[in-house]
Amino acid sequence: MKQQLTIGCLIMAAGNASRFGSNKLAAEVDGKMLIEHALEAVPIEEFARVSVVTQYDEVASLVKCFGFTVLFNAFPERGASYTIRLGTEAMADCGAILYQVADQPLLRRESVRAEVGFFRRHPDRIVAMGHGSVRGNPCIFPARFFPELMSLEGDHGGSAVIRRHEDALTLFEVSPDELRDVDTPMALAALRDTLA
Repeated sequence: MKQQLTIGCLIMAAGNASRFGSNKLAAEVDGKMLIEHALEAVPIEEFARVSVVTQYDEVASLVKCFGFTVLFNAFPERGASYTIRLGTEAMADCGAILYQVADQPLLRRESVRAEVGFFRRHPDRIVAMGHGSVRGNPCIFPARFFPELMSLEGDHGGSAVIRRHEDALTLFEVSPDELRDVDTPMALAALRDTLA
């Protein structure tokens, strides 16, 4: 019997949130912190391991309650690339990794599960959630892209790798609401108004 592809899940929760002005992961939407929404969106049964990269003690405590692995980022000023490197190195034995940001509070667990199922049918592709032709997160990268992901520098994320391999990208269609992220206090206020 063919062994099932092992997929890791990396939640990136280490940023300084300079555009937000404070630890946005503690900001509440619909009665829960942004980081709680992110952790609850993970369909645990789909992944060999779930790791969360963070610089925040309060996030780490919550992550442990979910039974996920905490990877401390002691150098958040090095940008998104360092978070990606830490997570990718820790799960480099996986056949693929789903990279999830922590500020999409309307992301649904069912959608993440469906995206993973879609990727299993197209394991040589980079699969990103999207709506229409607009690409969003999470993105799943097969292991062949790990070296490129680990060589990123500064505040560059997976988008830089995708731009070099547009021909390998497939979008997995979801509602635009699920792709909404909260980068600024204004975006948070607008989202809260939508949900009110």
